[in-house]
Amino acid sequence: KLKRNLGIVAEDTKDDAVLTDMLDDAKSDLLTWTNRAELPAGLLSTQRQIVVIRYNMLGIEGQTTHSVGGISRSFEDLPESIKTIIIGHRISKLTKMVKANEI
Repeated sequence: KLKRNLGIVAEDTKDDAVLTDMLDDAKSDLLTWTNRAELPAGLLSTQRQIVVIRYNMLGIEGQTTHSVGGISRSFEDLPESIKTIIIGHRISKLTKMVKANEI
């Protein structure tokens, strides 16, 4: 699904290692942001969306505005729609501590 979202044919394997690393990094970030140990199925598409955004920003990291020939582009870290999904999957640190003590 990730390759399809990026317009990469499945047989093209030259970026597979980079894409795998980016999926791992996005998963790690999502686990941190949501205070979870396991990634819920409901965040798998969000993980892919984050990788698509980050992949498309390779080489222009940190750029917030770019203008060439009258065309201007601005980038934000994560769109609000993705942030809303992540917030909806967050568990509080207190809840995490209570669950850990139940073991």
